[in-house]
Amino acid sequence: MSVPARRLPSWIWVTGLTTAAIVGVTALAAQADQGAHPTAAHAAGAKPSASASPRPSASSKKAEPVAVPDASGTGRRIVYSLAQRRVWLVDTGEAVRRTFAVWPGTVSPDSGTYVISKTLAATTGSDGVQIEHIVYFANKSGLSVAFSNAVDSSSPPPAAAGKQTSGIRMPKADGAVLWTFATQPNTRVAVVA
Repeated sequence: MSVPARRLPSWIWVTGLTTAAIVGVTALAAQADQGAHPTAAHAAGAKPSASASPRPSASSKKAEPVAVPDASGTGRRIVYSLAQRRVWLVDTGEAVRRTFAVWPGTVSPDSGTYVISKTLAATTGSDGVQIEHIVYFANKSGLSVAFSNAVDSSSPPPAAAGKQTSGIRMPKADGAVLWTFATQPNTRVAVVA
């Protein structure tokens, strides 16, 4: 004689399925967290521009530091590499205090060493974006070249066809640090190719 099969109560099924779903979501989240992340090395090779990704990004893993370009001078300076689209803040002891990728405008300054000519806490950029931490240091094609960041941390919008822009934008946190660094005495800007 056979014994009839017993059905499990529905609450056991619901509990089991819920537990399995939580375990699955947790496993997927762990995999995503350990997946590919952009690194400073990628940012160094990246070409941030008006049409680039929303922001230069860093990895949660420590990346190798990017060396200050040769022929950038000595002493306290802000080094801006046109080719790498990157800035270094270098103190009087030649220590790099910070380096980060930037979004250059369509007009770039010539290579050379510049004196910071003016600083401005905030204004509206030529693209209509509210900007802050503006550090002017050069002129090119009738435009003032300056470092700045958007107040809302956004990347610059693509320049309209034929429009010239000379702002060098950066993420907000980097803009605040550059501002503090640039407003100290004897700080120059070295632009290298």
